[in-house]
Amino acid sequence: MTIEWKIKPFEALSVNELYDILQLRSRIFVVEQNCVYLDLDGKDKVALHLFGIFDGKVVAHARLFKSGISFDNASIGRVTVDPDYRERKWGHELMKEAIAGILEHFGESQITIGAQLYLKKFYESLGFVQSSEMYLEDDIPHIEMVRE
Repeated sequence: MTIEWKIKPFEALSVNELYDILQLRSRIFVVEQNCVYLDLDGKDKVALHLFGIFDGKVVAHARLFKSGISFDNASIGRVTVDPDYRERKWGHELMKEAIAGILEHFGESQITIGAQLYLKKFYESLGFVQSSEMYLEDDIPHIEMVRE
């Protein structure tokens, strides 16, 4: 069985899809990373939501933004893969789907991300290049990265 990718604007998400996405993000960004922050930042309503379903469960998610919302360029954020499925390397597949989704839905190829520093090599393998000095976001080291 393979992962099924879906991409939807906020208003097209079912209540169950939204709940599962938010539960996954909370599990990763709040519990796993031990970081108290407000995940619901108001941007979900203007994002395209890319998510992967495996065996009836949301196991991966990313938000896609057109230029001017998070950065001057189009952007990808809240990249998450369920820890129980990380050995399947779906993070690479998720990011490839996200890059393709931005091109297809927004017609943009230049993408900026705010990446956690420890994931620099992962994003470099997908064509992103560091474009800022390290900065702290919610006490976690981050860098901006750009893909042309």
